[in-house]
Amino acid sequence: MNAPHGIHRVSHEIKRRKLQVLRVTDITPRMRRVTLHGPELVGFISLGTDDHVKLLFATTPEEQVALDSEAPLQNGEGPRPAMRDYTPRRYDPQTGELDIDFVLHGDGPAATWAAQAEAGQTLNIAGPRGSMIVPDMFDSYLLIGDETALPAIGRRLEALPANRKALVVVEIDNAAERQTLHSQAQVEVIWVVRGEQDLLEVTRQLNLPAGDLYAWVATESSLSRKLRRVLLDELKLDEATIKAAGYWRADGTDEE
Repeated sequence: MNAPHGIHRVSHEIKRRKLQVLRVTDITPRMRRVTLHGPELVGFISLGTDDHVKLLFATTPEEQVALDSEAPLQNGEGPRPAMRDYTPRRYDPQTGELDIDFVLHGDGPAATWAAQAEAGQTLNIAGPRGSMIVPDMFDSYLLIGDETALPAIGRRLEALPANRKALVVVEIDNAAERQTLHSQAQVEVIWVVRGEQDLLEVTRQLNLPAGDLYAWVATESSLSRKLRRVLLDELKLDEATIKAAGYWRADGTDEE
């Protein structure tokens, strides 16, 4: 199968939107879902299950002025709000709702905002700038990540039809962080508790589902690179059908 030609990227017009918090739901002790809505959400597009929007957070009055203005925020001049990339967990154009899931890890502008979020507050977003489209052309899927990858993993599983298989490996802080993942496909989920098991070693021991396989990895940047090498060098997967992304950095710098 000449699979790579079916995977393609679609670009979108980048638009900033000021949205309101409709409701806040705790999915697990460390995962909070914030549902956004508002008239500016009309026309929002998210075609890929691992799309990213930028969330914009003003921490000073000067940054708030910059955020409220129509001027570009990427010109590098003057105060600029903090920006963090997050996956749209769900967008429903009929109800006009957008879900964003936050890991409450205790620091950073996004987690700090989400910890105190309540209905009626506002949040500015921008994007997505593009979508990576992976057509329904694979027999099976290998999805590896940590808590930050769960929104994209959840979207991917919900999009799979009943005749597909998925093997999901997720590193979590403790057993209470397990989520219910819905799919019509045949899904096996392996939860790896951080500090008790090693995600690299678990990956090395995997029995992969049969057929043409698409592999997707999203964890801390250096760990994603190591996992990619395991998939290539030890599990002998096709490089053209692997996507490995760094969703955050252990040194505290911005995501890739």
